[in-house]
Amino acid sequence: MGSLQPHRVAEVLFSEEQIQVRVRELGAAISGDFSDESEPLLLVGVLKGASLFLSDLVREIARPLEFDFVALSSYGDATETSGEVRVLKDLDIAVTGKHVIIVEDILDTGLTLRFSYLIENLIARHAKSVRVCVLLNKPSRRRVPVPVDYCGFEIEDRFVVGYGMDYAEQYRHLRYIGVIEFIK
Repeated sequence: MGSLQPHRVAEVLFSEEQIQVRVRELGAAISGDFSDESEPLLLVGVLKGASLFLSDLVREIARPLEFDFVALSSYGDATETSGEVRVLKDLDIAVTGKHVIIVEDILDTGLTLRFSYLIENLIARHAKSVRVCVLLNKPSRRRVPVPVDYCGFEIEDRFVVGYGMDYAEQYRHLRYIGVIEFIK
């Protein structure tokens, strides 16, 4: 998929209603796991893909919390990893002594340098704990184990867009998650 190709959304994988039900369930699970309101809770969204998911999720967590965003890059171009993580936007909120939940749109191989970098970086900053919440999990592509504490949906190896996820910066605005088809 190195060069742009004609494409379209071929199938709705999860409707807006299905997503919202699952986000409410995830919010309830997190609320239950972190019911002690004296313990600081910080949700960290990974830009850009997790922005809509995080926005909906924080409204479903029944306790005080903070949230912030990071933007990291490990790709020299669109298809090949550079092997180096660049921080494009760092956290504005300190994590020391806080329970931190990384909120990500999709997890597939587990090899993404930026993901393991983020976990290690938060631990080095003295977060009290670090957990992972993903909207979509592709376990069939996993090559490196990654702890997933909260999972929206498990999916097969398909190219998906919508609800914050994109192809060439398109489709993020969709209220549903769809499978993209490349037209030859």
